[in-house]
Amino acid sequence: MIPAQRHLFDIPDGVAYLNCAYMAPLSYAVVEAARSGAERKARPWELVPDDFFSGPEAARGLFARIIHARADDVALIPAASYGLAVAARNLPVGGGQSIVVLAEQFPSNVYVWQEVAAAAGARLVTVPRPRDGGITSAVTSAIDERTAVVAVPHCHWADGALLDLEEVTRCCRATGSSLVLDVTQSVGALPIDVEALAPDFLVAAAYKWLLGPYSAGFMYVAPHRQAGKPIEFNWISRSDSADFRRLVDYRDGYQPGARRFDVGESANFHTIPALVAALELVLEWGVDEIAATIAARNAEIARWANGFGLTCLDGDERAGHILGISLSDGIPADLVEYLATANVYVSVRGQTLRISPHVYNTGADIDQLIHTLEEALG
Repeated sequence: MIPAQRHLFDIPDGVAYLNCAYMAPLSYAVVEAARSGAERKARPWELVPDDFFSGPEAARGLFARIIHARADDVALIPAASYGLAVAARNLPVGGGQSIVVLAEQFPSNVYVWQEVAAAAGARLVTVPRPRDGGITSAVTSAIDERTAVVAVPHCHWADGALLDLEEVTRCCRATGSSLVLDVTQSVGALPIDVEALAPDFLVAAAYKWLLGPYSAGFMYVAPHRQAGKPIEFNWISRSDSADFRRLVDYRDGYQPGARRFDVGESANFHTIPALVAALELVLEWGVDEIAATIAARNAEIARWANGFGLTCLDGDERAGHILGISLSDGIPADLVEYLATANVYVSVRGQTLRISPHVYNTGADIDQLIHTLEEALG
């Protein structure tokens, strides 16, 4: 268990921010790194060619450590949707085949596959979510020899319903299906090992559980997919791009590994230092320790919820860091606003009250949440 780290964040006393699945607060260290990066950009005559590469390489390497990959297998992207567009461009889908997605998963991991299916004459198979959890068996039952792509999250963004990705991987291997994972709502808060999962592509935005800035993220690309086509053709991803004197000696070759898929202007001089500082903090605490700490907080809330007559998924059916609470009569329309007036911050997604603490939360935050919910619902 990690002791409460509130002192590292600009969260005033009395504010119970339990909404990391919406957006993580930035630590003081991340804010300072962003400020320092902006100050460097304010003096561009001091920037040298290496500055365009050193920061992105540092971020790439740190994220690779979090998911147990090689730095060469990681591309820098501005959003999960960008990475999913890369995956869609590089995975073969033919007429009569299918693409499997989970019902009500995040839109960015649906819209792109709707387009692919329509263009290819393929079928988009949307797997209904069982009411009592069990989404893994629902997904694997939909995978067969006609499945070209399985594009799913690690856990559901609304209530944390958890997919057993190792079981999904086994099904994909058995059927020859490609696997695309959106781990935006889990990486940094749940252990992920791409060596074991072997996805074709894995994407993650950094502004949630990686505690990083907005408009920054990562994509893992399996080695056998690294000769594919990017969705843009920027100068810095080409071979020998560090030699600014010869940039107009146009190159057919790319930087090694997944770097060909990097977004343009990946050197972003204020975002990248902030991203590096955030990843260093996650690694300092340790993902296993973060996961255990948040899970204990949510388990406490779940015990209260069950005793109060509310409904949430069993602990083995959901990710520990996201707790979805359902009410028999639905979520009151003004519940989130009522909680906010008491400085308690959570989200409603669909018919679920989503609670997502992190290691900056304290026992007092949990008490404040419970007390306010009892007032609102009692």
